[in-house]
Amino acid sequence: MAEPNKRAPRVLIVDDEESIRTFAARALREAGYDVVVASDGPDALAIAEQSGPFDLYLIDLLMPQMRGDEVARRLRRADPGVKILYFTGYSDSLFNEKKMLWQNEAFVEKPVSLNGLLEAASLSLFGHTRGLDK
Repeated sequence: MAEPNKRAPRVLIVDDEESIRTFAARALREAGYDVVVASDGPDALAIAEQSGPFDLYLIDLLMPQMRGDEVARRLRRADPGVKILYFTGYSDSLFNEKKMLWQNEAFVEKPVSLNGLLEAASLSLFGHTRGLDK
């Protein structure tokens, strides 16, 4: 768990599938993260504007209304240093319009194990896979 005088890292999970949001939110909350969820891109942008900033955005790539990389682009416009972790079963789609991920971007493939998700979030936030305790 995070030290008592330190706030838990804030994570916004953006996924159109309720079961995925529930899984990711539960996993990250139980690991000590402060988690907020959004069901699509427009919802995520509204939450980020009203309740931001977040330390990490866990974003599904392919969603109705707005792709995850478009959500990330708009978030980056407001804060160039945002950390994005794409959560996708279609990682090859990330590279359709660009050859490399931007700085502070990574992806984790769906389906992912509990440990895989926690390690990916920790690596994105802290540069190691040991989570909040280290």
